[in-house]
Amino acid sequence: MTDSLTVRDNRTGAEYEIPIVDGTIRAADLGQIKTADDQPGLATYDPGFVNTASCRSAITYIDGEKGILEYRGYPIEQLAEHSNFLEVAYLLIHGDLPTREQYDQWVHEITFHTFVHENVKGFMQGFRYDAHPMGMLMASVGALSTFYPESRHIEDPDNRHIQIVRMIAKMPTLGAWSFRHAQGKPYIYPDNELSYSENFLSMLFKMSEAKYAADPRIAKALDVLFILHADHEQNCSTNAVRSVGSSQVDPYSAVAAGIGALFGPLHGGANEAVLKMLRRIGSKENIPGFIEGVKNGEERLMGFGHRVYKNYDPRAKIIKKACDDVFEVTGVNPLLEVAQELEKIALEDEYFVKRKLYPNVDFYSGLIYEALEFPPEMFTVLFAIGRTPGWLAQWLELVQDKDQKIARPKQIYTGARTLDFVPAEKRWA
Repeated sequence: MTDSLTVRDNRTGAEYEIPIVDGTIRAADLGQIKTADDQPGLATYDPGFVNTASCRSAITYIDGEKGILEYRGYPIEQLAEHSNFLEVAYLLIHGDLPTREQYDQWVHEITFHTFVHENVKGFMQGFRYDAHPMGMLMASVGALSTFYPESRHIEDPDNRHIQIVRMIAKMPTLGAWSFRHAQGKPYIYPDNELSYSENFLSMLFKMSEAKYAADPRIAKALDVLFILHADHEQNCSTNAVRSVGSSQVDPYSAVAAGIGALFGPLHGGANEAVLKMLRRIGSKENIPGFIEGVKNGEERLMGFGHRVYKNYDPRAKIIKKACDDVFEVTGVNPLLEVAQELEKIALEDEYFVKRKLYPNVDFYSGLIYEALEFPPEMFTVLFAIGRTPGWLAQWLELVQDKDQKIARPKQIYTGARTLDFVPAEKRWA
């Protein structure tokens, strides 16, 4: 066989031929490599899954070396410029762009399901006044499974569809209510005459006016941000959704797990860290000293570099343009000048170029969120709303993939063995 890997076990001298498919070998094929029949076979040790594929997926393609991101084969640049979030959500879930009839039906369904049960409102009002919006979102999404007990029947395609529609529809409502809760303001109900992003802005910021009218430039920028965050391959939160979903639990519980993973500062909180860094720098004049501090290990350059991208994150280029649109409405954030100068210096400095440290999606997104008057604790909520269609597309792909099994990684045991138990009366004598 030509597409194969020949492995020679130097412990035994035995050779094994392992098939290569799509640039991978099956980890289970290594299990045949053993020193004796009664000994365990070889396994791989890969903390963080840095070089382990857990699934086959047709949803998102990334080429980190070339800075390419595609949803279902469509470049992110084209989707951000010419599409809108609900059309991209349809593409991720269904695999193809919708016809006019399909799109109209999809938008109608999601608009119809934006309201949540009044008991959910009561549930959210029970949180402390200073509850973190992400904690509220995670709990309320998980609670939806109790309002839709039929969601457990994941083998039914029609049932899966309605749960997906409900979750995409209700995420902005739950996110906006968690925002209002922290401010002590009354919750605003959805306005089904508005678009997805306009409706979200209305639920966030509407006060005493009869009708909230969002600036179209702000609504478009928010829609673009949602598109850019809609999916990103097997990241930490998507892996959490798939791992929990592999137990065949309902989609609300699986997505709640994804929200929990996104809550972590190493995943969803990076844009807040960028803002803190820019504030600490303060002005353009302080950038050279900060850069030297980074090189000496005294400072951390946040918003640069990515686990996947070894080139300019394509989403960062799009967000830079969205910044211009937002600041046209809100006025320029004084930190933008610091960010632009820092990016310019870093991209020209051999130290950062050699390490392939390019701006990522978090470098500019926090500036936009701040300009829209979101507190930092809301940044990950916005991320979660945008990521919901991706999580659901990944979950849907998982439950229909006959290759998938319940997630159960191996471990390498490093503890003690065969100890003799000593009863308490002797240990304590």
